[in-house]
Amino acid sequence: MARGQQKIQSQQKNQKKADAARKAGIDQKAAAAKALNHKCTVCLAMMPDPKTYKQHFENKHPKSPLPSELSDV
Repeated sequence: MARGQQKIQSQQKNQKKADAARKAGIDQKAAAAKALNHKCTVCLAMMPDPKTYKQHFENKHPKSPLPSELSDV
């Protein structure tokens, strides 16, 4: 049952790491949400940069006219 003990130790180590990150104020969900700053005008999906937004718009909404902020990208 050596693997069982290793599993418990690994879980404890990961829990300590997660607690330390939580105390330090590192929140992955908040950081990810902060990086999304372009909103699709049709489906309201959030994108991180204009290039990705333009690709999304061309693929998901081909019949809709391209928004003015994407014309120069």
